[in-house]
Amino acid sequence: MITRASFRVVGVVAALLAFGVVVRAAEMPSASPEGDVILTVTGLIGEKNAGEAAAFDRAMLESLPTERFSTNTIWTEGEQSFTGVPLTALLTIVGAEGRVVRATALNDYAVDIPMSDPTSQSALIAYEVNGQPMSIREKGPLWIVYPYDADNRFQTETLYSRSIWQLNRIEVLE
Repeated sequence: MITRASFRVVGVVAALLAFGVVVRAAEMPSASPEGDVILTVTGLIGEKNAGEAAAFDRAMLESLPTERFSTNTIWTEGEQSFTGVPLTALLTIVGAEGRVVRATALNDYAVDIPMSDPTSQSALIAYEVNGQPMSIREKGPLWIVYPYDADNRFQTETLYSRSIWQLNRIEVLE
């Protein structure tokens, strides 16, 4: 039986493939995090491993589909190489059903990312820059980045404001 969720998953996979992301089978890790939790996903999700949330330590994030791209940013000097989990892949794995993602940083700065915006398909939850983990001082441990150099549509104030660093929680909203 084909459901609305099936179309959503197929659409996400198609979008990932269109942007050159290598998609490998992945599912929500069933075990609880063994290390420090660096990302908690709540809200309209179907897959949970920590009460009403999906909690991830670094090793769990590294086990998910990975993308890497290089780009310049307005916050760094020169081209940087970012490695992380595509936001769309993470949302598929947790069974997200909402249309908006609220990303929140350690300092409670929050930004809403509408998943209907085509640029959202390119958002990367980076856990490494230039092959190294990011400390809190260096905008880590997680930073939502976009391939800013790939297209002018990634070079807008709206997308810069969605490039939240020190990310530690995501809430999936209606």
